[in-house]
Amino acid sequence: MTLAFSTLGCAELELDEALALAAHHGIDAIEIRALGGMIDLPAYFTERFGTPAGLVRALAQSPVGVCALNTSMRLVGATQQAKEEFLRYLPWAEAAGIKSLRIFDGGSTGDAGELSEALSTLEWWRETARREDFVSDIMVETHDFLVHPDALDRFLEAAPDCALLWDTHHTWRKGGQDPGETWKQVRRNARHLHVKDSVSKPSGKLPYTYTLPAAGEFPMSTLIAALAADRYAGVMSLEWERLWHAELPPLDLALQEARQTGWWPLPGENPRA
Repeated sequence: MTLAFSTLGCAELELDEALALAAHHGIDAIEIRALGGMIDLPAYFTERFGTPAGLVRALAQSPVGVCALNTSMRLVGATQQAKEEFLRYLPWAEAAGIKSLRIFDGGSTGDAGELSEALSTLEWWRETARREDFVSDIMVETHDFLVHPDALDRFLEAAPDCALLWDTHHTWRKGGQDPGETWKQVRRNARHLHVKDSVSKPSGKLPYTYTLPAAGEFPMSTLIAALAADRYAGVMSLEWERLWHAELPPLDLALQEARQTGWWPLPGENPRA
C-alpha cells in the first residue's frame, strides 16, 4: 500500500516543500490539490516551472512520488468550460507520469437524471482519452451522490470499470455505512482512499467536527481489517482539509499523530489480517 497525503493540508507550501514534508515523515507520495496558495495547478506549474519538462525536472529531485492531481471537474454538472479547464491538467500529468486525475461525482441523489449525466461525462472523457492517446486516467471521488450506497451500486453497475477515489469518511459520515460494507461495493474499483477522522459535534457549516487522527470516531480498525483481507495495494491518503478549515492544526502534527498512535500503517508497512 502506498501512503500519501493531500496538499490540501499544506496549500501554502511550494512543491519542493511539500515533497520534503512527505520525505520527513517517510510518506511515499503526495496528491496535489493546491500549492503556493493556488488551486489552479496548471497556472501554478506554468508560473513556477514554465513547461511540463520543467515540472518533470523538479519532481526528479525528490524520492517522493506524485500519485494524483486533484481537479474540480464533476461528472454531474460538467460544462464545456469545466471540461476545457480539466484538460489543461493533461500535459502536466502525461509528462510527469502521473496516472490519476481526481474528479468529483457531483449531483446529490444519483437519480436517473443524474446517473445519465454522469455516464455522459464519463463517455466524453473516454472518447477524448482514446483520441488523444492519454495514459493518465480519471478516478471519481465518492463525494456527493456516490456517498449513498444505493446510488453507488447503480453507478458501478452502469460503469463497472470506472476507477474510484473512495473517500472513506464521506461514505461513513454522510452515507451512514460502515467502511467494511462499503469496501465490499468498491474493492474492484477503488484505486485511492481518502482517510480522516471526526466527532459527532457540529462545527461551522458541517454537522461534524474534524479531529486529529485517532481522536475521533472513524472506525479505522474496521477499514484496515477490510483492506488487509483483500491485500489492498493502492493509495491511502490523509486528506487534511486545512485549506477549507483553517482552524485545523498543521498537517505536520496530523501526520505525527497518525504515525505515533498507529492509526494508519507505518511507512513501508502493509496491513495484514
